[in-house]
Amino acid sequence: MTEDEVLAEFRASHALLEGHFQLSSGRHSAYYLQCARVLMNAERAATLARALVHKLPRDIRTQIEKVVSPAMGGVIIGHEVGRALEVDAVFVERPTGTFEFRRGFDMKPGEKVLLVEDVVTTGLSSREAIKAINAEGGEVIAAAALVDRSAGEVDLGVPLFTLVEINFPTYGPDEVPPELAAKPIEKPGSRKA
Repeated sequence: MTEDEVLAEFRASHALLEGHFQLSSGRHSAYYLQCARVLMNAERAATLARALVHKLPRDIRTQIEKVVSPAMGGVIIGHEVGRALEVDAVFVERPTGTFEFRRGFDMKPGEKVLLVEDVVTTGLSSREAIKAINAEGGEVIAAAALVDRSAGEVDLGVPLFTLVEINFPTYGPDEVPPELAAKPIEKPGSRKA
């Protein structure tokens, strides 16, 4: 899929929102990608996952033994990527503020992992998830996301493969332009900033 085709899927599902959003990272933006909307259609989710898997170089793709995603945003796309790769897909969650494996999910020592996210902005959630995976003995060999909001600037410490790189401007709490500050703030992310 081309970037234009991927963005067309976001537009068709009304997943590209405009307003004043406080992102999970704590930064502010006039745009928000609600990946849950683009993934609510199972066929669309499967198509996007297959396209994401095709972005992975063969040498990485053939090593992957498990897909791990951070809850909540990465769960659906992670599951579909696991299906496309024909490997198990599990997730980490933050019941007490720090990512951990629950629900009987675990890692084998040295297990090769693909971390899968819906959207990467600052990489904070991804790096926290990688830390949890490493603590359980897994080895993250690459990461994949539908959207890279950093336009290629984020560093996760592993290669990152995405369907779309977007650079919507984001602002720190003290940098919000007056026209954006005049709009009511929405906090659509799954993590409290």
